[in-house]
Amino acid sequence: MTQTKYEKAVELIDAANKEDPNQEMDGDKSQPKEFLYGRRMSDMLERFAPETDDIMKLAIRAQHIQRWKSPRDAYPMDRKGYHQWRTSLYEFHAQTAGELLLEAGYSEEEVERAKQAIGKKALKTNKDTQLVEDIAALVFIEHYMTDFVNKHPEYDEQKWIDIILRTWKKMSEEGQKFALSGAIKLPEPLVPLITKAIS
Repeated sequence: MTQTKYEKAVELIDAANKEDPNQEMDGDKSQPKEFLYGRRMSDMLERFAPETDDIMKLAIRAQHIQRWKSPRDAYPMDRKGYHQWRTSLYEFHAQTAGELLLEAGYSEEEVERAKQAIGKKALKTNKDTQLVEDIAALVFIEHYMTDFVNKHPEYDEQKWIDIILRTWKKMSEEGQKFALSGAIKLPEPLVPLITKAIS
């Protein structure tokens, strides 16, 4: 059976992310970290917007592609350094994903659309970029927020409220409603703080 270009692109993205030397537990199984993240992004998209077209399905799966190749500590450990890192990261992800989509047989136009979304271009006006943000925020809340809390025992309640609000404000109204609808698993210990932050 011949492989479709969509299947080929998923295979290329997954193969690139399976090279991640960092491992993360998924239940009782250890997985390459960014490969697991990509699968979680796709899973959340299926729950949030299953009718999404193939290009955006691929953009969302490739959102963190090979992230370990651009480490945070390669930039100054201050606010300015953090923003430089984020900007270069978006470009790196967009470029890397774009090359793989071209290899899979997608047109320049389709690839450009995926790159705009992965590169976080025109957040509040580009619905593709907003969809990537919604899925990333929902995945963060369900899978990564608790770990993030455990890594920062020095943060006080106000700092957590700020972080929750920053995540919340990145989401569309549909994304916010979905987060509160019972469709995702909110981190139990943080529910009171989430409720306080968004009220």
